[in-house]
Amino acid sequence: MSHFCDVKHQLVFNFKSYISNLEIPKDLNNPFGTFIPEIGQIAAKEFQDFIESEIPKWNYDFSCQKGKMFGVLVIQKADKSFGYLGTVSGKIAIDVVCEEFVPSVFDDATDDFFINKGMTELTELSNEIKKASDLKEISVLKERRKQKSYLLQQRLFENYQFTNIHGATKNVLEIFENSVQGSPPAAAGECAAPKLLQYAIEHNLKPIAITEFWWGNTPKSKEREHLKFYPACKNKCRPILEYVLDDTGLFEKAQ
Repeated sequence: MSHFCDVKHQLVFNFKSYISNLEIPKDLNNPFGTFIPEIGQIAAKEFQDFIESEIPKWNYDFSCQKGKMFGVLVIQKADKSFGYLGTVSGKIAIDVVCEEFVPSVFDDATDDFFINKGMTELTELSNEIKKASDLKEISVLKERRKQKSYLLQQRLFENYQFTNIHGATKNVLEIFENSVQGSPPAAAGECAAPKLLQYAIEHNLKPIAITEFWWGNTPKSKEREHLKFYPACKNKCRPILEYVLDDTGLFEKAQ
C-alpha cells in the first residue's frame, strides 16, 4: 500500500503503525507547550524514518552542515481517518526540494519571481561595494543596498498570506502589527508549525497533534539536540499561530 493518501491530499502521509487503539486528542496540543500526544510521537518517529531514507537524495550532510528543525502535524480527513503532514523550517538548502514536504506559504513565482530578482540585485550591489575604493561611493552603495533590502523584505512579508480557522486572511505584516514585536522578524512564516497548520486549514484537514524536532548537528548555542522535541519558537511563530488558530492565549497556556 502507498505511504501517501490520494492525489487530493498528496502530501498526507498514511500511518504505517497501528493506531486504532490510541486515545485521539479532542483538541490540538499547545504548539508552545512540551506535551506531545502519543499519536504525535508516533507520527514524528515515522517522519524521521522518512527523512533518513530521503537524505541521500538531498546532497546535504547533516553530520557536518547546519542542523534543521522539522515539524509534524497529525490530521483527520473528511472520512474521519488519520494521517500526518511533515515539513522543514525554512529550506534544507537553496537547491534542495522534497516534494513530500508541505511547501512554503509564499510562492517564489509570485509577481514573476520578484524575490529572486531582488536577491540578485542585492548581490550585485554587494559586489559593487567590494570593488569600490572611494569611501563616499561605498557609503552611497551601502545605503542603497540597505533601502533595497528593507523594501524587498516588506514586499515579501506582504505576500506571506495566512488564513485562519474562520476563513479570514492577513499577511505577516498585518498579523504582527499589534504584537509585542510590532514588526515581523526575518523569516517569519517559514517555520514548520505555521506552514503545517496553514496547509491543513486550506485543505480542510482537522489538526489533531503537532510537534517539532531537531535533526542534525547541535548548534554552538547548545540549544538543540538531534531528534529531541522542541516547542514552536515564540518570536517568529506566536503571533502567526495565535492568529491562525484564533487563540490569543497560546503562549500563556503553554505547559
